[in-house]
Amino acid sequence: MKKILYFVLFICFLASCQQPTAPKVVYSQEMVESVALKTFLSNKREQHLATAHWDYVPGLVAFSVLKAWQQYPERAEYYDVVKAYADFCLNGQDTVKVGESNIDDLAAGKIFFTLYETEMKKGNEEDAARYKACATFLRNKLKYHHKRIDSSKPGAGGFFHKAIYPNQMWLDGLYMGPSMYAEWQAMFGKELGEEDNMQSWTDIAMQFTTIHQHTYDKNKKLNYHGWSADPADPNSFWARQEGEYKGCSPEFWGRGMGWYFAAVVDVLGLMPDTHPDYTKLVSIANDVAEGLALYQDQENGSWYQLLQYDSRVKSDNIGDTVEGETYNVCDKPNYIEASASGMFTYAYLKGMRLGVLDKAKYMDVAKKAYQGLLDNFIRKEENGDLRIVQSCASAGLGPAKDHSRTGTINYYLCGKDVTVTQNEGKAIGPFIMASLEFEQLK
Repeated sequence: MKKILYFVLFICFLASCQQPTAPKVVYSQEMVESVALKTFLSNKREQHLATAHWDYVPGLVAFSVLKAWQQYPERAEYYDVVKAYADFCLNGQDTVKVGESNIDDLAAGKIFFTLYETEMKKGNEEDAARYKACATFLRNKLKYHHKRIDSSKPGAGGFFHKAIYPNQMWLDGLYMGPSMYAEWQAMFGKELGEEDNMQSWTDIAMQFTTIHQHTYDKNKKLNYHGWSADPADPNSFWARQEGEYKGCSPEFWGRGMGWYFAAVVDVLGLMPDTHPDYTKLVSIANDVAEGLALYQDQENGSWYQLLQYDSRVKSDNIGDTVEGETYNVCDKPNYIEASASGMFTYAYLKGMRLGVLDKAKYMDVAKKAYQGLLDNFIRKEENGDLRIVQSCASAGLGPAKDHSRTGTINYYLCGKDVTVTQNEGKAIGPFIMASLEFEQLK
């Protein structure tokens, strides 16, 4: 009887060994092919990547698709679509149209560096020259012509977020401008000589040290979304007028810190580690990593739209009154948010891969965060395509002509531009990049 039992168990074992295993899901590719190469939203506007407008959101999606091609070069269509986007925006010219001192208009330029290298290898010097020329135009526009905080104010030399926000720096801007600037320095900086190259890296680092000095709350270990060197200016009506954090906006916004964390990690991946300011940026990256780990939801692994609170905090249904007008009235609760959670996951994973963040300290945080992305935000359609849900469409601070953008709890949960959406490019790009980093883990 025992022999028969052993024989049956042996046959069952063999049968189980022969069962086909489910193919491993490569989520970076799935998201590229489901959404990024099809249709996505950019600040509520529907976009097709090959014919998208020049903007930081399509630029972020394009950059993530290009990174996916670099990791999976057999997916040649990824590269082809990003090249088509660049060529569509350039329209045969050497530059793209950007706003005056608008730091958001620079970020999409990050795609030009890989395009330049790749076309040079192919012998396509004509297109490569256009890509280099546009990248150089964007870098020089930022370095030499972008408005900066003047020497009479704190934060002198910091880039304005935009000309319509005078003397203001926002966390978002570090990803848009200095991060692109760093890409140029890493690829072309030595062409202008070592002195210019070193000075440019110092300029880049100063943007981070300046905003960190003024926005980092040492008690809460988070960075306020924005800071004004001139809080009395009407465009800075949202800023604190006095106290230790004078000039800061009221709250800690998830995606704002996401842009910031991704930016400092990306720059550290490009900056010479011999530069005197390198260790300052490593310290900033670790400040951010330490603080964010404190606010990760321990059950679902993700982060909230307003970082220091959970879903028990709601807008007050009273709203914000500015100069006699009331805005942002609703009673919506705080919520876990896809784009910030994706950016944090990406930055933790890349920071550990670069060796600037401690794996023993943050690997569990990052793995829980990545699983949280899959569980909380990724949905599968009947046709097999993925979609990504629950991302904040947009958010900002002022200017004077828009008193609804107050930077308060009410604003980030009820603001007319702060709607919750799906398949938003600002969530798609970080998810692809976080997945690429996760797929490299051994």
